[in-house]
Amino acid sequence: MSHQYENEDKSQALKGEESLLLDHNYDGIQELDHPLPRWWVSLFYLTIVFAAGYVSYYMTGIGPSLREELATSLAEIEARKPAPQPGGDGLSDEALIALAAQPEKVANGKDVFAGKCAACHGDKGQGIIGPNLTDDHWLHGTGKPSEVAAIVRDGVVEKGMPPWGPVLTPDELKNVTAYIRSIHGTKPAGAKEPQGNLHATNE
Repeated sequence: MSHQYENEDKSQALKGEESLLLDHNYDGIQELDHPLPRWWVSLFYLTIVFAAGYVSYYMTGIGPSLREELATSLAEIEARKPAPQPGGDGLSDEALIALAAQPEKVANGKDVFAGKCAACHGDKGQGIIGPNLTDDHWLHGTGKPSEVAAIVRDGVVEKGMPPWGPVLTPDELKNVTAYIRSIHGTKPAGAKEPQGNLHATNE
């Protein structure tokens, strides 16, 4: 009896679908060849067309390379940045010279110098691995306070000096620049021999 019911169930299940039966089975199980939904097939063919266009555009040299797209994006970002105002960040020569006349700012700059700069430039700026910061010779720039601040901020990687901008606060950057200006011309004992170009003033 059970086989009869099973056969009846199969007949009901296959009613109207005999044309969809595939000509193979596995362990008595037969497979129906139902067509995929039209929306799915349409989407599948659309992805093929898109992929062909994408490859043609980017792989044949018609479209920009990834490097070119990156350069374009970076240029757009830079173009959107507001134009910097001269001295607006407090790193103008005038502002830094004024700081060098304020003992508390110079004292803070001295502490920053001792912790970050003295290992290479000496505790008095006399120079060790790095150059002497107390004379009139400069390896980079002319010794103007704004130039010194930029060097401290951005570093000189090819010379082994790291950029301190990400580490120092804006006030610490200005104060350490003021300290470096304050030690100009002090002629400490054991100062390193002059390096770079001679500039009579760092103003």
